[in-house]
Amino acid sequence: MGHLCADGDLAHPKHLGAIEQGVASLSFRAWWEAQHGAGGWEALGKIPRREWMAYLRWYRGVLRLPVRNDARVALIEPVDGIHKLHLAGGETLLARKVVLATGIQGGGHWHTPPMIEEALAPHRYAHTADAIDYAALAGKRIAILGGGASAFDNAQAALSAGVEVAHVFMRRKRMPRINPIRFMERAGIIPRYPVLDDAAKYQLMAAFFRHNQPPTIDMFEAAAAFPGFELHLGSPWLAVEETGDSVRVSTPHGRHDYDFLVLSTGLVTDPALRPELALVQDRIARWGDRYPAPEPNPLLDAHPYLGPGFELLARDPDDVLLHGLFAFNYSALISLGLSASAISGLKHALPRLVSGVADQLFRDDEAAILADFHAFAEPEFTVEWPRA
Repeated sequence: MGHLCADGDLAHPKHLGAIEQGVASLSFRAWWEAQHGAGGWEALGKIPRREWMAYLRWYRGVLRLPVRNDARVALIEPVDGIHKLHLAGGETLLARKVVLATGIQGGGHWHTPPMIEEALAPHRYAHTADAIDYAALAGKRIAILGGGASAFDNAQAALSAGVEVAHVFMRRKRMPRINPIRFMERAGIIPRYPVLDDAAKYQLMAAFFRHNQPPTIDMFEAAAAFPGFELHLGSPWLAVEETGDSVRVSTPHGRHDYDFLVLSTGLVTDPALRPELALVQDRIARWGDRYPAPEPNPLLDAHPYLGPGFELLARDPDDVLLHGLFAFNYSALISLGLSASAISGLKHALPRLVSGVADQLFRDDEAAILADFHAFAEPEFTVEWPRA
């Protein structure tokens, strides 16, 4: 989903538009060519992560966007038709509309298998979503669980930092090779996905989840080039245990000892997992509430069932407590496709979000606006006719 590689590159094609919204001078390409020329753009492979962040800072400055850093919303409290935002530092803000643009993890949390949480001390493992100090693990042996792109990103980053051994373990017997996002990008599915009916959306996303996303070829080859790299296919972890100074991993093919474990185990999406939604999460409609799938998929069913403008909908149609809340994050995946957390989907999703918020604001004020319209009596034609 437009993920970032551990050592620093974006994994989506550089030519895909994102947040410039048709203004060519605001695009990453224009920003890059202004510094490196057209030849620099042609020579660029993947967009470096730090350069992407520098571009976002430039974008923010050029448009004079009022951004507040270090302002974490701890709780959203509905109050008399608006929302009180409780910030972690104790400050409160009032808002008519709240857009949860909280990224890939913003609809739930990163998944750590209970088998690992229950067996190991926290210093023995980390998730690929964590900031891992691989330099501190130089000379150590690590094992990585999972076949997602982040597994190979982290293997390469670890080995580059001096880790002696980085073994990747996958449940699948063969490496995933098909990236369904590439088809979606060129077949018109991303911009038109919202018009699909629920059955088509459910089936498409069930297939999307089954495919998994393979690593980029360059990142896989970079990891595989190290002598300390090894790939274990058809090797789910059956058990883990601490054995003195090591962690023992048991698979169907034997046991292996490591110093540290890294988990590329993805995330779980469910509004119940978000602390900021604690007061309202039980009111939010899920896909499991709205669509009786012939073959239910618990992963899909836990996603919120959103309206066409990314608005959260209530389980009870008469419940207005959620009015004004929008989920512009990964939890929109089933309802609105590759949109809020996919760089390739942003150029289509942003206008939909803006329209959704603006439409809701207009409807909120409809009575007053229409009353003003009917009372409008400002003359524009000022000639008296017929003249006296």
